Parts: sequence; C-alpha cells; structure tokens
Amino acid sequence: MLRQSKDDRSLQENLMLASSTAFVSGIINVAGMIAFLAFTSNITGHVANLANHIVEQNLREVVVFLIWLLMFFMGAFASNFIIRSLEHKSLYRAHATPVMIEIVILVLVAIYGNNFYKETRTERELVIAALLFAIGLQNSLVSIISGGLIKTSHLTGLFTDLGGELSKWLHPKTGKSEIIKNKIYIRVTILTFYFIGGVAGGYFFDRFNFAIFYFIPLILIAVLYYDLSTIALHKMSRIFWRAGN
Repeated sequence: MLRQSKDDRSLQENLMLASSTAFVSGIINVAGMIAFLAFTSNITGHVANLANHIVEQNLREVVVFLIWLLMFFMGAFASNFIIRSLEHKSLYRAHATPVMIEIVILVLVAIYGNNFYKETRTERELVIAALLFAIGLQNSLVSIISGGLIKTSHLTGLFTDLGGELSKWLHPKTGKSEIIKNKIYIRVTILTFYFIGGVAGGYFFDRFNFAIFYFIPLILIAVLYYDLSTIALHKMSRIFWRAGN
C-alpha cells in the first residue's frame, strides 16, 4: 500500500489504502466528537467557528481555533516535507514515516487520556490539536501517494467528485471508461469505511473510553506490515526461483 507511487498503483492497492485510512479517520472523528465535542478529522467546522468567534470578539477562542487550523496545516506540511526528503532513498520509508509519527501521537493520546486526563479546558484543546496534527499527516500522505485521488477526511470534496463522476458514468454521451469506474469504486469505499469507522468509534468509545486510541494504531501497523510482508515474500520467491534454476 505504501511502496508504490501514484503512477504505479493498482486499483486493489488504492482500495486497501482508502478503506483503512478512511476507517481510521471515521473512528478518530467520532471518538473525538464524543470526548471533546469537537471534530478532529476535518477543519471545515473549525473555520466556521473561527469566523463566528472573530465576529463576537472572543479573543481566546480565536487563538485556539487558529492554533487548531495551524496544527492540521503543520501535519500536512510535515508529511509532505518528510516524503520529499526521503523518497530518493526509499519510497516505502518516505511513506511509512508519517504513519509511524501518527501511531506515536495516537498512543500518547491513549496513554494521556487513560491516565492523566482531568477534562480541563486546556487539556481538551491540546489533545484536539494533537489529533488534528495526526490527521493532517495522514490526509496529506494518502493524497500524495494516490496523486490526489484519495482524501480520507475531506467528505465535502468527496461528495462533489462522486457526483461528477457518477454523472459522467450515467450520461449517454460519455463513455463508461475504466478510469471513471475505478474512481467511483474508491469514492464509495472511502464513504463506506468512514461511516463504518464513525459507528465503531462511537460504539467502542462509549465502552472503552480512551482505550480506543490503543486500537487505532493497530490498523496503521497493519498497513505498515502489509508492505513489509509483501517485500519479504517477493525476496523469498526470488531466492527459491534462483535456487530452482
């Protein structure tokens, strides 16, 4: 899922990346909403709230929402910067590093939430900032890997793209190309797994509270392991092929 660049990716690889990361985004967004009454996988609502607080001259809230927007931005910036810095050495390492940083952040949120969180206003704001940074990392990563095809937390744009692509597919004057069909599959997959992740996030947060943030990194670790196992199998097959010849 992480070894291939945008031009070399198969539909299966894109579907696997889209489903896993959309599922993660859905869980984080709903769990964050229940825990902190704030969205943590998108920033559209935060921009609206920021504008409202500017009008009402709530200086502290303006600063908080600006920091949240900056954290999402910094996550996307850091992800892109890391990928560009490492891609000449190894595409897998370049793509895996932002995922590993996201895993560390989520584990820290789980540890802090389970052991130290006192539900103060400042704590809430800091944890939301950390989650927004993590999602910024992930969103930028999957967008870069897929050439902009996959954005797992940008549902407004996703519905827009899906509407346009379905229109092309159903229009009698438009050819039903394989490219359009594959894009529709990917959009529907993102929507489906984001929704499933949201339901799972709400259900399991109610039962396990912050411990749910221990579970989310396991999904991301599976994404990392998939490519490592594929590489290992490929090397083993080459060794056996050479031995047989």
